[in-house]
Amino acid sequence: MTSSKSRCFVVLAFLGPALLCIFLLRLWPAALALINSFREPGGSYGLGNYTYIFTDPEFLNSLKITAVYSIIINPLQIAIALALAILMNAAIPTIGFWRMMVLLPVAIPQSVSAVVWGVALRPDGIVNSVLNSLGIESQRFLTSPDQSLASIMLIVSWVGVGFWMTFLVAGLQEIPKSLYEAVRIDGANRWQQFRYITLPQLRRPLTFVLVADTAANFLVFAPVQILTQGGPTGSTNLIMNEVFSQAFVLGDPSSAAASTVILVAVALLVVTIQFQLMQAQDDRE
Repeated sequence: MTSSKSRCFVVLAFLGPALLCIFLLRLWPAALALINSFREPGGSYGLGNYTYIFTDPEFLNSLKITAVYSIIINPLQIAIALALAILMNAAIPTIGFWRMMVLLPVAIPQSVSAVVWGVALRPDGIVNSVLNSLGIESQRFLTSPDQSLASIMLIVSWVGVGFWMTFLVAGLQEIPKSLYEAVRIDGANRWQQFRYITLPQLRRPLTFVLVADTAANFLVFAPVQILTQGGPTGSTNLIMNEVFSQAFVLGDPSSAAASTVILVAVALLVVTIQFQLMQAQDDRE
């Protein structure tokens, strides 16, 4: 009995700080946000904040922009990460150096990356200088409603693609080489090897990357706040930026809490659907 109590004490001693941090930094703020989302002026509680945000054009626009952003950037990042993973898994000279170069942006904070890209994408920045040398006129990357969201996608992908690539490289290295040798003997070309061996064997890493990438892209904030503040004309007003504006610009924390609850609910719904689709695919196979 004494030995069992000692083991429990040791386990709690190791897990205690982590559990305390989870409670103080995750669970408690989440509970407060949920409670505050129902708090109305005068101290009463009700659905007034939710009624308000779903009639607010700015919030509805942020939902639309976030949906467009997510639909484009999630498959784009995963496709590029997968292509890079296959390339970086090949036995080519100095592969370690190239892997380091692809991973280097991951080590840079997203806010710093946003500042660097903001300088590069200015009207007199290096990107427009390159375009001008090719005979292409300067572009208004961050000040044009038609180009600003794509520019944010570029910046976020530059940081994120290398990170997701590492998980896919790890998955590729777990695939037995004998599978490829067997299908090559049967006459399979590279596309057939990719379709019938690589993709099925990568299903679990791809599922993780898809879910994690979706959740991460719902929470993008720093590049938008630093470079565009949601503009021009609301074209980059992702939902996290709208939550920030409601809480700290408009001084309406209750509406910001309601928007946060909606964001979490949408993210959970999308992730659940992704899991269900992947599970259905596994069942069919």
